[in-house]
Amino acid sequence: MRMLMAGVVLSLLGFSGYLAGIAISYPRRSISLAAIMIGLTFVAIGRASAMEGSA
Repeated sequence: MRMLMAGVVLSLLGFSGYLAGIAISYPRRSISLAAIMIGLTFVAIGRASAMEGSA
């Protein structure tokens, strides 16, 4: 469950950074894309482990 929540938070932060990067150009804004990808990976891992534990 912890991994799932971390993934959701990281994805939302990455998406917010991406939207801010569209509006205002700032250095290293590409890190937001990496945060989105890592966050979605954490969500997938968190969901899989949650389903495995409930079976």
